[in-house]
Amino acid sequence: MTAASTIVPINPPSRTPRLQEPLHALFSAAGHPLRMGILRVLKAESFSVSELCDLFSMRQSALSHHLKILAEANLLSRRPEGTATFYRRQLPEGPHESLRQTMFDDIDQEPLGHDLVLGLQRVQRQREAHSATFFREHGEQFKRHQESIASWEDYSRATLHLLDRAGDFSGNKILEVGPGDGRLLPALSKRGAAVVALDNAQEMLDSAKKHASALDNVQFCFGEPASLTDHASAFSAAVVNMVLHHVPDPERLILDVARLLTPGGHLVVSELCPHDQAWAREHCGDLWLGLDPNALHIWAAAAGLERNAELFFGQRNGFQIQIQHFIRH
Repeated sequence: MTAASTIVPINPPSRTPRLQEPLHALFSAAGHPLRMGILRVLKAESFSVSELCDLFSMRQSALSHHLKILAEANLLSRRPEGTATFYRRQLPEGPHESLRQTMFDDIDQEPLGHDLVLGLQRVQRQREAHSATFFREHGEQFKRHQESIASWEDYSRATLHLLDRAGDFSGNKILEVGPGDGRLLPALSKRGAAVVALDNAQEMLDSAKKHASALDNVQFCFGEPASLTDHASAFSAAVVNMVLHHVPDPERLILDVARLLTPGGHLVVSELCPHDQAWAREHCGDLWLGLDPNALHIWAAAAGLERNAELFFGQRNGFQIQIQHFIRH
């Protein structure tokens, strides 16, 4: 090689750049037909692994593989509930937030297959039957077990404080969903022109009547909020105390109650925060081991409700109570 020679560097052959790992995992996870179906059924619901196995007619070992992929891609969130594990869709936040939201929106446009629709109805009936059976067989014991978890005095006092803070309801109608033994009804009766006590367990409704039979402005109704079709936008306030963790679809209940409120109407919800005390399922008929406050905020916003205030009470037994106050737009 002479002094005048020139060394020309040889570039390595170009390679197609790889997608960033989180983005690659996102597309890979959501691109499978079964995993798209899982995301679709979890649009507005949370299901246990066994319920998802029922819906998709799969063995748990096979389905768990797909759930793991979706969770690792941050598309699903898992939550232990005693011996069961429930999955829900992860909120579209963090890296590629807009892409996740667009992906969810597109998946939600896909119609559910006939078998999935039937499966969802079947799971809903199973949950409802579990709740109804408990209150039919253990209604008398319920109060004692419930008091061992949360003090009625604490959350009822806070509920009334938030109602009084909201305004004067003396000329308006108030709804209580799940009045239990009716202990709150006298206080609501004093505050409203008319009160409707609604419950889907006849045994519990009969118990409430015993404690409030002397109140001439209280009407007792059997059914769900969705059944009060003639009361749409009729209530200036609604109270849902320690009810949501007993119902199969708490998000749907919030939506149905919101539709019964007048514009500017108030909803007060008291509920357990998430906990790991699985015995509450057997002894208190709980379907959910508490509810995440953020989940309540999201469901309320989707129902046209704006959060106004929230309170938290710690119990000596380790349970924590949340009291949420919402106003309908």
